[in-house]
Amino acid sequence: MILGIHDGHDAGAVLIDGNRIFAVNEERLNRIKKYRGFPNLSVEKVLEMAGATPDDVDVIAVAGIFRKQRRLMELEGNLKSIFGPGFKRKVLFVEHHLAHSASAYYTSGWRDAIAMSIDAAGDGLSSSVYVARDGEMIRIAQSTYIDSLGDFYASVTELLGFRPMRQEGKVMSLAAYGRPTYDLSSVIELNGLTFENHLGVIGVEATKKLADFFGYPLNRAKEIAAQMKRGKLDGELQKKAIEIAASAQAHLEKLLEEFGLNLKGRSPRLAYAGGVAQNVKANAVLRKIFGDDALWIFPAMDDGGLAFGAAIFVKAQFERLDGKWRPFKLEHVYLGPDYPEERVEEFLKRKGVKFEEVSDVPGFVADALAEGKLVGLFQGAMEFGPRALGNRSILGNPMDEGVKERLNVALRRDVFQPFAPSLLWEKAAEYLEDLNGRPNEFMTMSYTATEEFRELAPAVVHIDGTTRPQAVRREINPVYYEVIRAFERKTGLGAVLNTSFNMHGEPIVCSPEDALRTFRKAKLDVLVVEGFAVGLS
Repeated sequence: MILGIHDGHDAGAVLIDGNRIFAVNEERLNRIKKYRGFPNLSVEKVLEMAGATPDDVDVIAVAGIFRKQRRLMELEGNLKSIFGPGFKRKVLFVEHHLAHSASAYYTSGWRDAIAMSIDAAGDGLSSSVYVARDGEMIRIAQSTYIDSLGDFYASVTELLGFRPMRQEGKVMSLAAYGRPTYDLSSVIELNGLTFENHLGVIGVEATKKLADFFGYPLNRAKEIAAQMKRGKLDGELQKKAIEIAASAQAHLEKLLEEFGLNLKGRSPRLAYAGGVAQNVKANAVLRKIFGDDALWIFPAMDDGGLAFGAAIFVKAQFERLDGKWRPFKLEHVYLGPDYPEERVEEFLKRKGVKFEEVSDVPGFVADALAEGKLVGLFQGAMEFGPRALGNRSILGNPMDEGVKERLNVALRRDVFQPFAPSLLWEKAAEYLEDLNGRPNEFMTMSYTATEEFRELAPAVVHIDGTTRPQAVRREINPVYYEVIRAFERKTGLGAVLNTSFNMHGEPIVCSPEDALRTFRKAKLDVLVVEGFAVGLS
């Protein structure tokens, strides 16, 4: 039994017991977004889900190399409190980028591939490239934390008044409203398989240099961002911000296209993780190089997936020693806590909530959506990773463009950010124009929507005609699949709007308690929790 731990930004724990995997991030349990620290609650929860005790753990795989004495002593103190004084013999440290890349390669189902990670920084590096063959990973290229593509994009995020290392998705969304007007080759370039940062600085110093480069008023950035969040995009400075976002996004895509072309000659398959892999538009550029069937992006691609990467790397090494390693394909990410019906019912009664038991959940939810209602859907095991994929989701009718404004108000979202669809697996080729293989099941990829889909589902198509879908298979999530099928029977559209079940800036809900609280705060119309329906009274 291998326990993976990430003690740091977006902490979490993963337990691998043979073919069983349990995974959760600390933010879902302590309700502190992107929690930084030791994942006490996560360790406790994955052990509980596995029916295990600390004594059952054979190896503790820790993501990252702890170079600072204070941090190492804190880690050891926390491990000792759980595993006792003999814990050190169980600990194996896995370097940051190795953990990221391992999370992608060892879940890809491939024997041979290139494994790659790109982010802002971790253990002194910002990117790593590995040749992965027969379970072995050999590093062939890297970039230092100074030559960081992730930090470049984070600095642009800060320049535009958003939170760096957290709100880069806002820059990507904003970019679609404008055209690139700045050449950023003098800022950061690619040299073979290594990035080169010509600014020579990172973090806030890079942000200041970029402010000078663009002639953008950094002292007014948050004020301008607040106006854009409310929908004011036509002012002079707002237009300039959009041009900067579009230029940064275009440059990111250009560099990753060069990177992908350089990699393609080494392997026809790419397994990819790291914070930059959250950028679905840039991922689409790589997809055009490798194809849908030869690009795998680990669904928990950010630092929240490091515990998984550390654990599965150690597992693979032991299997290689025993001559037992075989490729493994991760079919789903429903690896978190679940809550039995009897517990949910007892909780609702204890809270004095009026509810009804629903015999046909798919039909009930589809009827509510067709009537224009917003539905909180809570069922089964929670998703691992940043995306809600039908088990902790808020659903809406994508045929009604007005649903976007309702959700933006209800969840306190920024108006320029798009919503995404969940669609039937067999409808993907009909709805996605540039599909060239298996459709994406984890919302890690952007596609161009077909004309038909743009007309049928305007609420889930961005201003540039792209969409970030989850293709749903019946065998992976039967309840959610049947919800979409029932909606199709009523409306003719085999897709629903799916956004994560949380208020803006909060973690996705984990427990029935979280779901009820968010349902009330957001004033959704209906909450469906494990077959029980709650209305807003």
